[in-house]
Amino acid sequence: MTDESRYEAVRSRDARFDGVFFLGVRTTGIYCRPSCPAVTPKRENVRYYPSAAAAQRAGFRACRRCRPDASPGSPEWNVRADLVGRAMRMIADGVVDREGVEGLAARLGYSARQVQRQLTAELGAGPVALARAQRAHTARVLLQTTPLPVTEVAFAAGFASVRQFNETMREIYARTPSALREAAARGGHGRLTRHARGADGPVPGGVPLRLAHRGPYAYGQVFGFLQRRAIPGMEEVTGEPGARTYRRTLRLPYGSGIAEVDELPAGAGGTNRALGTERSGGWLDCRLHLTDLRDLTTAVQRVRQLFDLDADPYAVSERLAADEALRPVVQAEPGLRSPGAADPHELAVRAVLGQQITVAAARTLAGRLVAAYGKPLAVPDGGLTHLFPEAGALASAPLGELGMPDSRRATLRAVAEAVADGTVALGPGADRDEAERALLALRGVGPWTAGYVRMRALGDPDVFLGADVGVRHGLARSGTDAGRSESWRPWRSYALHHLWRVASDGGPEARDGRDGREGRVGREGRVGRESRKA
Repeated sequence: MTDESRYEAVRSRDARFDGVFFLGVRTTGIYCRPSCPAVTPKRENVRYYPSAAAAQRAGFRACRRCRPDASPGSPEWNVRADLVGRAMRMIADGVVDREGVEGLAARLGYSARQVQRQLTAELGAGPVALARAQRAHTARVLLQTTPLPVTEVAFAAGFASVRQFNETMREIYARTPSALREAAARGGHGRLTRHARGADGPVPGGVPLRLAHRGPYAYGQVFGFLQRRAIPGMEEVTGEPGARTYRRTLRLPYGSGIAEVDELPAGAGGTNRALGTERSGGWLDCRLHLTDLRDLTTAVQRVRQLFDLDADPYAVSERLAADEALRPVVQAEPGLRSPGAADPHELAVRAVLGQQITVAAARTLAGRLVAAYGKPLAVPDGGLTHLFPEAGALASAPLGELGMPDSRRATLRAVAEAVADGTVALGPGADRDEAERALLALRGVGPWTAGYVRMRALGDPDVFLGADVGVRHGLARSGTDAGRSESWRPWRSYALHHLWRVASDGGPEARDGRDGREGRVGREGRVGRESRKA
């Protein structure tokens, strides 16, 4: 983008660019998101920044009206697989807070100086400043939505000292932590007020959040996708379509948690069924129940990845609709997402369990696996009773309870062992190409499983499973063919979901595709029955 096009986005209050860039207003010392409802500043008074941290580093404080720190993340970090893209995904997951810049650099395979130089060159801020901006946002959320003492908020958000916490909050928000809390208690943040007024003690009702997304959001598609795969004991979906709540357990660095995310009916939350009309963004209501609040940043990022909240539906629609055959398919489901994963290891195991069987059967197997090897919650919550089994536990497990062929059990153990010992790296910021190669080197893992893991566990928006039976049916019904998929880059993962929907006529019992080549698990390389997605 040029400065001219950025200013046009600001002048039209275009929410499509929220999180893509930020603007600092020289005369007020405030930085905003492009869709800020305030009076548009004069062109000569505006400066543009690629990140909130860069604006803060330049001396601007966050706008109180548009809250730019709560913008959706840039979709660029989902697309890019280079050093900067991988580093941004790791920082968002809290790696710098837990392991420092040296830990981040070690994970990336570069020196700390190289990481600092490249991030500063592209984002106007290094890893420490980027993590600091994230900590400040976490602290603001805790101050305004929980009754925790200010001192506890400081350490839960990841600050090393109360003094550092106070200085950062005053610098970024031009208010003390106590003033931020008082503003929420006076009603300045609507539905969050009652949480901010609580007495000291456990957070009532969990930490309530609004997880922002840009553009329209296909709530029914995402919640239906997750509901069909909900593992008993670890996931559940309550309510009726249009008003469902997805709940799941989370294994986190400092403890465990439960995430609850509410579905909104089509057109709610500030979104619209027609692309580009009226408001251009919205949010999902979420509640996080955490055993350790230091996990808040990580938990938020993993829920965002699961629900694909940083996607750019406008860019996806523009590219895919350029194919005349796909255009009516894309227009029929604006805001369609490519759901990710809250736990990459879990997704890899689920992909293996789903080989050669239906989605419902894979769900049953996964439920048995969780009941046999998952860690029980200290206190069950509704239908949630366990965490997903750790990789190390599955690597040596007999798995006799699953009733699977010996070859499949061997594959599952091999995948778990490879994840546990680091042979296959699936964490935030993992090298996607390297992870796919490592998966394909494991006996019993074929191109479909590796590609599916790459798409969901690693959040790659550009995966195309051309041999998938559901995809082939979708191509035939939409009047196009796999040869045209190159023109859909870098959004082929979204094309897959459109094609799967077309293949099943959009029904609730959607067939999610099979791959006839994925059964190569025998010693002779025999092709087994067709497999279906996990």
